[in-house]
Amino acid sequence: MTNNDIVNGFDDEKDESLKIKLQKVDAIEGCLVLSLTGYIDTYNSNYFQKRVQKAIEGGFIRLVVQCGGLNYVSSTGIGSFTAFLKSVKPRGGDLVLLEIQPKVYEVFQLLGFSQFFNIKDNLDDSINFFRSGAASEAVSVFPKVFSCPICSKKLKALKAGRFRCSECKTILAIDDAGQVFLG
Repeated sequence: MTNNDIVNGFDDEKDESLKIKLQKVDAIEGCLVLSLTGYIDTYNSNYFQKRVQKAIEGGFIRLVVQCGGLNYVSSTGIGSFTAFLKSVKPRGGDLVLLEIQPKVYEVFQLLGFSQFFNIKDNLDDSINFFRSGAASEAVSVFPKVFSCPICSKKLKALKAGRFRCSECKTILAIDDAGQVFLG
């Protein structure tokens, strides 16, 4: 089965710096695995965004992005992942990143994005994340806007987890119910 069989017109445009292989997950409605090979930077991120947006418009709102073959992501590339999350969340979907290489994960961490994404180690965990309904559960509480308990800076959390206040650098945690705690 080709990419075009899964998402009509997906392979109409190609970029040698980033190869995307699609795999439909039949067990879960609207679930798609995108296996990436290469890199995402300022020059090819628009290509990447257009391809994935085509899949989202095709009804795939539960995306598993297999990053094992991705050896570099620039800040622009990470912006693409954020855009996908913003696109699928209101539709009841979510995004899972899978097998991120350490140097790529470091970029997510340095830019403060690692807490916004569901990161899993294997495909079974990713599929179980969607099977358990975690994606639809999270929509009710998140994104949550709140004030930092230390400096009162308005912050926004997209999901439960630990993160750092952008103003005072205090480490905060937010649970699944949206409760905010110190570190």
